[in-house]
Amino acid sequence: MNGKVFLNDGLVDAEKAGVSVADSGLLYGAGLFETMRSRNGVVFRLQDHLDRLFLSAATLSIAHSYDKPHIGRAIESLLQTNQLTDARLRLTLTGGPLAESDEQRKPTLLITATEFKPYPSDYYKTGVLVILCPFRQNATDPMCGHKTICYYPRLLALNLAHQRRAAEAIWFTMENRLAEGCVSNVFLVKNSILQTPSLETPVLPGIARKTVLELARQQSIEVVEKDLFVTDLLDADEVFLTNVVMEVLPVISVEKRAIGSGTVGPVTQRLRDAFANAVEQECKA
Repeated sequence: MNGKVFLNDGLVDAEKAGVSVADSGLLYGAGLFETMRSRNGVVFRLQDHLDRLFLSAATLSIAHSYDKPHIGRAIESLLQTNQLTDARLRLTLTGGPLAESDEQRKPTLLITATEFKPYPSDYYKTGVLVILCPFRQNATDPMCGHKTICYYPRLLALNLAHQRRAAEAIWFTMENRLAEGCVSNVFLVKNSILQTPSLETPVLPGIARKTVLELARQQSIEVVEKDLFVTDLLDADEVFLTNVVMEVLPVISVEKRAIGSGTVGPVTQRLRDAFANAVEQECKA
């Protein structure tokens, strides 16, 4: 990585940035992250990202002294310094080096930015394949529903998907409820009704998920958040995935089972167009 990164309290050269060998994120995975995207130098739904980050930090006792305006200014400075307008950003917050008391702890804040690279355009024209994840999501895990840096199980599952030429692996809970993808939230369309697992499943409260729900309601698409199962997934008329980088990504096949007609569905296309328009409107220079 070239250019600058924002580390703790200022900009530093990427190759010179480093964290303590005693950092609790490095040693124990005690940290959170946010993946964001900017358009025209404006981060899409930055406030939602920071609200989620701060809520998770409070819930998981990851103490820090940063405020949202400070982080906003840091992101703006990083984009300007690296001369980036359309960028993919990652914000990582850890508890910092271990200390005997909370007062002595100094959290680690790292923000990086690279040129934005979208998913291949063919994915949106023809749709993608997904597989069923062999692992399970445990609702009693305190990390569930939070975007923590304990991400290796997700990467293992995603690697399995890629080995099978699939774009994503779909997770289920211990009770066999449909949950989410490794890096995405999941939506189904059945009889023109948009369905998605409720946050209480639990699933990550995705920023793109929230955006799609808002857009669907604006377009008078009926929305239901409820318990869903593998039969709902396989019998859906349409399936799509969301995150702020992929936006609305159509799924045409689960394992060897075609979804609906095996082509990109009309509700998926409407919401994809609406999402792209929302990014353009909210990220005007």
